[in-house]
Amino acid sequence: MVRAQFQLHPARIPSKPLPAATVLLLRDTHDGIEVLMTRRSLQASFAPGAYVFPGGGIDPADASCHHLAQRRPTQDDVRLTQAIAAIRESFEELGVLLAKEADGKPVSSQTHSLLSRSENFAQQCLSHGLTLSANEVYVLAHWVTDRDLPRRFDVPFLVARMPEQQVPVADEKEQFEPVWVSPSLALSRHAAGDFFIIFPTIRTLEKLQNYTTVDSVLAACANEQPWFHSCPRAGMLHGKEVRFMEHEPPFGELALTCPDGQIVHHLDWQSHTAVPLLAHVRRLTAPNPSMMTGPGTNSYLIGDDDSGYVVVDPGPPDAEHVERLWQACRGDIRAIVCTHSHPDHSPAAWLLKNKCVANGLSVKVMGLPSSTHARPHSEFVPDKVLHDGEEIVLNSHGETHTLRVIHTPGHAANHLCLVLQEDGLLISGDHVLNGSTTVVDPPDGHMGDYLASLDKLVLACNEWHVQFILPAHGYVLGNLWREPYSAIDCIQRLKAHRLKREDKVRRAMQALPHGSLQDWLPLAYDDVPEALWPVALRSLQAHVEHLG
Repeated sequence: MVRAQFQLHPARIPSKPLPAATVLLLRDTHDGIEVLMTRRSLQASFAPGAYVFPGGGIDPADASCHHLAQRRPTQDDVRLTQAIAAIRESFEELGVLLAKEADGKPVSSQTHSLLSRSENFAQQCLSHGLTLSANEVYVLAHWVTDRDLPRRFDVPFLVARMPEQQVPVADEKEQFEPVWVSPSLALSRHAAGDFFIIFPTIRTLEKLQNYTTVDSVLAACANEQPWFHSCPRAGMLHGKEVRFMEHEPPFGELALTCPDGQIVHHLDWQSHTAVPLLAHVRRLTAPNPSMMTGPGTNSYLIGDDDSGYVVVDPGPPDAEHVERLWQACRGDIRAIVCTHSHPDHSPAAWLLKNKCVANGLSVKVMGLPSSTHARPHSEFVPDKVLHDGEEIVLNSHGETHTLRVIHTPGHAANHLCLVLQEDGLLISGDHVLNGSTTVVDPPDGHMGDYLASLDKLVLACNEWHVQFILPAHGYVLGNLWREPYSAIDCIQRLKAHRLKREDKVRRAMQALPHGSLQDWLPLAYDDVPEALWPVALRSLQAHVEHLG
């Protein structure tokens, strides 16, 4: 776990989320599904002026109304209470009532006219013999309001079919202007600036627009599990606040740098200044962006002005980048470590060492020598050969920063990763990336070794309670320990992806038993842009060799 004293920002306790429930009322049209939305009051304390789905807080009384509701066999008490709250809120806000008469038929217009939206909901249902149609309300998603907001909610987004013959009428207090709109139209109007919707609504509509009928949506919700759980995080990008869900690339970096939801971390990629991730961990990205390197190669600076610095992956032979590394370390570099010898990672090591020597420092370039199978541009012989399990230690004001070496062949035979033990951080080089999967290029790359090294990293993450992964390309990966998105989860998902790809390779080979790599490529990588196929061809060869 990251040591609190090295966090960049003072700790704070986010406000406790209040239980709430929201319901998406859907209807079928000739052009697809539409969802009912209303505009919130401009004086509302939360999301004023936004178009939302009806809903609100869960009242204690909602849990005592189970006897008034019909439920599915798989619908537990928590889901039932949430459904009842959503039904009550949709009636109070829009006059839409999901209920049945005593004879099992939908609520008649006559009975509906006798009900008051301002009087006790449960008592009215009981006196008129109504049964709430909670069994027709399904969970679609689960949102928890962002940690930075003063008023927060823990809210399932539920979904139900709009009752026929009922017309929504806003209460003109909390909700205004009910409107039926398709998910895609709502999103396009929001993008045009005339239909304000907030982040959870946007993400839910993006998912919903893939469905064409109400039946298809309800069928996708039949397993009683939300499509996703999310408590978003926000950072600064191009000078504006931008929010991200757990599966999106910047999320882990925001969790590391701003665990309590502070919106202060800048996500713009730049190569001139080292980006603080913790007080003793910074990232300086080399100016070598490309299809293969993403925004560039990440050089990591571990340490502080008292301990001196270890530079990990100094990058390509770029003199200006080397000078910036030197300046960022204030001329006190204790070691230079290369995770492997590819030309976007190791060549600058010798330029940086020469800089150190010229200034009176005795510094060694550390790593593993390249194998005899390495391509000529990846030949590498370090000053000091690192061994699996070896430790590189820095001491600062009574604190210790320990980098443990883990030999992880696969992407390259001489690839290694580093665990910053005291803080549960994994510096993964190219073995684990953010936003893409690494290339395994035989003969120096080996798919069997790569998969075995992933298993080895899972063991290391368990041993050192690794929460976050610092890749050589892209943002920090991971989330807080025991949350849905974790360092171990990242690795296991990556392995599952590789095995799924290998299964596609196997099926391609079975479909064309006398085929070649070029024949199998379109079948095995049909979900990858054709422009990337020349690169994918290398990993395809690695998969074929692994399959034997």
